[in-house]
Amino acid sequence: MFFERINKFRESLAFRLTLLYAVMFALSTCVVFLIFYEMIIFRVHTRLDSTLEAKIKKYSSLIVSNGIGAIKEEIIAEAKSIGTDKIFFRLLTIEGNEMASSDDLRFWDGVGINRIALKNLAEGRSVFESVKPTDGKYKVRVLYGIVGPGTVMQIGESTRDDEHFFEDLREFSGTVIIVLLVLGGLVGWLVAKRGLSGVEKVTQTAMAIADGAMGKRVPVTGKGDEIDRLSGVFNFMLDRIQSLMNEMKEVTDNVAHDIKSPITRIRGLVEVTLTSAGSLDEYQSMAVSAIEECDRLLKMVNTMLEISETEAGVVALSLSEVNISELIEEACDLFQPLAEDKGLSIEVNVPRLCVLRCDKNKLQRVVTNLLDNAVKYASSGKITVSAEQHNKKVIISVCDTGIGIPSSEIPHLFDRFFRVDKSRSLPGAGLGLSLVHAIVQKHGGEIKVSSSPGTGSTFTVVLPMTSPS
Repeated sequence: MFFERINKFRESLAFRLTLLYAVMFALSTCVVFLIFYEMIIFRVHTRLDSTLEAKIKKYSSLIVSNGIGAIKEEIIAEAKSIGTDKIFFRLLTIEGNEMASSDDLRFWDGVGINRIALKNLAEGRSVFESVKPTDGKYKVRVLYGIVGPGTVMQIGESTRDDEHFFEDLREFSGTVIIVLLVLGGLVGWLVAKRGLSGVEKVTQTAMAIADGAMGKRVPVTGKGDEIDRLSGVFNFMLDRIQSLMNEMKEVTDNVAHDIKSPITRIRGLVEVTLTSAGSLDEYQSMAVSAIEECDRLLKMVNTMLEISETEAGVVALSLSEVNISELIEEACDLFQPLAEDKGLSIEVNVPRLCVLRCDKNKLQRVVTNLLDNAVKYASSGKITVSAEQHNKKVIISVCDTGIGIPSSEIPHLFDRFFRVDKSRSLPGAGLGLSLVHAIVQKHGGEIKVSSSPGTGSTFTVVLPMTSPS
């Protein structure tokens, strides 16, 4: 169990982010300290070289003013004051013969006279070199410089103090780097956990929903960061899924209810015919009725499929330039006989030319469905169908003098299988307006309803002149 937790921890995103943060922090810290360390070394070496050059200039001036004898005494005194184990002086001829030196040179065994350096010095250049004594641990910085005519001074100073300083600096830097790495890893872990806390909330919410808590949502902090936006989108997706599931349940319930009735009628008709009919005509009548009920079922199913395909965008629109005026007039001519049978008149108010880019067949379904509803629910009076162009939009209105719709039921008009209470005695499945709504939305438009019970209803379709493809 313990090792499983360890492996799970190692595979977590928080651990990988922490490790990445620690590695990047370690590399950057080491680079910074390395640059800092090299800069200090350079500055210390530069300071030492400058100090040695200053001594050459000092003794050169002393020879000019007091002679070579004074410089011999001075180098002995300065070596004793600084420490004969820290610095030494030699006076040489240009050929390399020793003229004088500071006392006690046993600490400087192995630091001899470099003939090549003397040769370069003869060409007018000061010469630096780093030499390690025979028994010494630390290097010696040596400078050759001309202090008088034919006279060369060799000065050597131990870098022991500087090396001690560098060792202390390396130890201190190593300790600081280790501490910073630990702190960096801890900070990286805290930052990773804090940054991923929102993702963890999303995960917990998803797990709760998987266990059946469909109303669970991810808490939104309101900070507006990426995790907050992810939580908002996740919640929106959950709302959409729950809404779709509710719609599917409602549609399933409605389909089951509406299909049950015609199937029951078909079964009852067949059962009665089989048990009581004795003539061929009765069987033929039963077959005709069964076919009619089957046609009604097929029409209902096909309409539901068309609504679903239109809403889901499965079938693309077949767009073309359509004269809406002609389309409306043809639809009105089609419904004119049915309207006259009910004592209704259809009035058409459309311009001579009203062009709209749309799917002609689907828009015909919109107009015919609206006209069918108007004729079905109007018992007298007239139906007015109009169209106009305004602000790059085409507005189609179908107004009737029918039974009207209560204001409380208008928001549900375009739901599948919804039927106003007053219309339940009339034939229909409650799918026509759902199809109209789906087609209008697919064209990028909207449909509005205004109605008063007992007065009539007006359906207004607003479509952009250029529909989306």
